Amino acid sequence: MSITVSVSSPLSLSKSATTTCSSLLQELQSGKMKGTLKQKLAVIDPVLKDIRTKKHERIKEFLNIETQIAAICAEIAGNDTVISPTDIQVSEQDLTAKRLGELKSHLQELQSEKNLRLQRVNSYMSAIHDLTVVMSLDFKNIIANINPSLANHLNVQSKSISNETLASLTSEVNSLKQLKQQRLERLQDLGSSLIELWNLMDMPMEEQLRFNHVTSLVSSSIDEITRQGSLAIHIVEQAEVEVERLNALKTSKLRELIFKRQNELEEIYRNVHMDVDSETARQILIQLMESGSDLSNLLSSMDDQVVKAKEQASSRKEVLDKVEKWKHASQEESWLDEYEKDDNRYSAGKGVHINLKRAEKARILVSKIPSLVENLTAKIKAWEKERGMPFLYHKAPLLHTLEEYIISRQEKQEEKRRSREQKRLQDQFAVEQETIYGSKSAKKPLGNANTVPGTPNSRRMSTPSGRYGASIGKEKRGSGHVGAAIPVNYVSLAKDDQKCG
Repeated sequence: MSITVSVSSPLSLSKSATTTCSSLLQELQSGKMKGTLKQKLAVIDPVLKDIRTKKHERIKEFLNIETQIAAICAEIAGNDTVISPTDIQVSEQDLTAKRLGELKSHLQELQSEKNLRLQRVNSYMSAIHDLTVVMSLDFKNIIANINPSLANHLNVQSKSISNETLASLTSEVNSLKQLKQQRLERLQDLGSSLIELWNLMDMPMEEQLRFNHVTSLVSSSIDEITRQGSLAIHIVEQAEVEVERLNALKTSKLRELIFKRQNELEEIYRNVHMDVDSETARQILIQLMESGSDLSNLLSSMDDQVVKAKEQASSRKEVLDKVEKWKHASQEESWLDEYEKDDNRYSAGKGVHINLKRAEKARILVSKIPSLVENLTAKIKAWEKERGMPFLYHKAPLLHTLEEYIISRQEKQEEKRRSREQKRLQDQFAVEQETIYGSKSAKKPLGNANTVPGTPNSRRMSTPSGRYGASIGKEKRGSGHVGAAIPVNYVSLAKDDQKCG
């Protein structure tokens, strides 16, 4: 009786096991194996048991790998069914090491895919978390609505990695980014409106600081916004309420600011001696406001006028500085005229030395008036040439005022010269009369005007009534009978010739 043993199994055996099985088979087939059948089976049976054991282990290995492959495939497909080894049927037709290696390689690919998907899931969840923090949204609720498994932070591996979950996460991230962009743009608009209204109404800094977290977003980019709650819905609502409140105050505040700018404009004009019809200007402003004109545009126009007024005031400053010097010199000249009229100016008394010092300085300053006027005239002409308009000072062209001043001063200087000449002739006539009628004059004085020159009365009567000289009529009234007695065609004669006559 012959025994046939087949070793053509799908199980790939080791080299030693293969050699052993081959030797036994050859011995059986050649009849070389001695002994009874029982003895022959005793030799073959351990080998068969070993082969069966290895087969069983190989099947378990296949089962384990195929179970993992099925589980990962289920996760990717979005199948929530738990895969167990009993659900897997291992085909025993091919249990070779090559097939096992192929399965292991496939499992590694699936594991790599799973890891990549987990990384994507975690990345999306992190992005969603950051977006919800900035906008104060419920992160857990959003994640749970996508897939409940994502809310289980204790088991990372249990997170869904299905195509559907990844698509939902991608969509949620894009939606939240869009919402973030919308809220940022809304807050930027509100922030710009707040800044405009604050500037428009000169709001105090304390009130502005309350919304610094809003205005700070005006120049921010979307990626720079990371602070918790900075784009929360209640922030948007608070800013909207504040803008509405300020808009309600805008009308009354704008009217107040418009008149404030008008006052500022008038003050600028007053400081640089520019005349403005304040009453008419205010009436025009009232009419514009009552006619429904845009108050913001009107205030902007007033701001422009203030800027232009400041520029014009700045351009007039150099000329006005010279005007002040000229006016001061003229005032000192007038004071000096009055001072020199005082016959007692040299008398001892309180403050005499102060007036003497002032008079000395005034004479020096008065001597500079011609050069002051000349420089001022040159500045005015240069200013007018540059701007193509007259330099007005108290509604009148300043150049014309200077020309009148120069003519007036020349006339006064000429009047002073004539007055001094008249005084000289009076004094000369008085001396000649005293020489001729000395004894008679002593007995019958002709009056205060004929007193000897050099006395206080003589000095008092001969002083011009003004710095620039008084009229001849005033001089005549001030010098008594002598002034009236001087002939118009009077010529001084020698004393001897008069005696001979």
